[in-house]
Amino acid sequence: MRPTGWMGGAVLALAGALVVASCGQGATGAHHGDPASAPTATTQQAHAGHGMKAEAPPPAAPLRAGERFVTLKMPQPYTPAAPAGATDEYRCFLLDPQLQSPAYLTGNQFLPQNTDLVHHAIVYAVDQAGADKAQALDASTPGEGWTCFGDAGIENGNWIGHWAPGANETLLTQRVGHPVAAGSRLILQIHYNLLASEGKPAGSDQSGIRLRFADGAQKLTPLETTTLPAPVELPCTKQESGPLCDRAAAVDDLAHRFGQQARETADFLGKTCGHGKALAPGDTQSCSRKLPVGGTVYATAGHMHLLGRSIKVELNPGKPGARTLLDIPQYNFDEQAIRPLPQPVAVKKGDTVRVTCTHDAGLRKMLPALSHQPARYVVWGEGTSDEMCLGLLIWSPGH
Repeated sequence: MRPTGWMGGAVLALAGALVVASCGQGATGAHHGDPASAPTATTQQAHAGHGMKAEAPPPAAPLRAGERFVTLKMPQPYTPAAPAGATDEYRCFLLDPQLQSPAYLTGNQFLPQNTDLVHHAIVYAVDQAGADKAQALDASTPGEGWTCFGDAGIENGNWIGHWAPGANETLLTQRVGHPVAAGSRLILQIHYNLLASEGKPAGSDQSGIRLRFADGAQKLTPLETTTLPAPVELPCTKQESGPLCDRAAAVDDLAHRFGQQARETADFLGKTCGHGKALAPGDTQSCSRKLPVGGTVYATAGHMHLLGRSIKVELNPGKPGARTLLDIPQYNFDEQAIRPLPQPVAVKKGDTVRVTCTHDAGLRKMLPALSHQPARYVVWGEGTSDEMCLGLLIWSPGH
């Protein structure tokens, strides 16, 4: 996933108005380089990530009044191939939902065909101009789809849905939905993880998606997805050594695998959250932002990779009326479902949202997917052996 929310005086990518950001780091976690508190077998299972077979998606919930299903899949099977030195590929595919009139996306269920390869997926909606750019990019790229590390590969894509292990269709009980204009196309970005198949044929994938649309003439409250990234500055454990334990070398390696935008993202998050100064390395990092507008939050989600321990999203921490929007004290990579709030939460312009993540480099030697990977200083990166700290707000700004 790519951070697409607000960061200081710049927009990091797709969907953000400007927000003042401040970030910080916490104390080193208990597991960092401490053999006495090494991960248990239960911990290994909770962080297995592609080590466990995913179950078939459950049947869709019944349609509600005014809804219809549209099911799409990739035009052709695709066999992922990571760039030299990498074990991940991000590939985008253009899909046509055949919308003759405006609609609301009220639910979507990604249907992964090859769960050994699929790490996560994001669905973007683009207008006709965006679709034309995507078609040109597809036509100029060998094979099905196009490479799209970090985002959809074109500007102005609107994030309307995503999937990660453990997530299925999430239906909000309120009358809400993501508005999708007539004639829009969808870009399905899939992150393929090739760690499990390294050195062996990866196989192909032809995933699909089941979309739940409501007529755009209905009076639904429009939803947006806003991403809330925090930096990752995770050093090697005291028991590890190697050239990539140096941050500069690790970031150079990241840029070699995914391009200069990967370096820029990692450095941008760190410097912005450190108010222009480099953040101190540590297991726990956080980032706070002031909302540029008010609105209503309906659901949240959190995303990390295999070294993730915990993630929390807080509203106005340390202030009267503070509340926790998301708290996952024992993060499990294979349980990343969107979490509807018990009741929608109203937020005001200037409210602070803080995201905090704890990672554990000691997991690297305990997990089959990572145990053969070299020790490295871990920053924000697209690869499964890199890390992320990403909170998601599914909300309606201004409502």
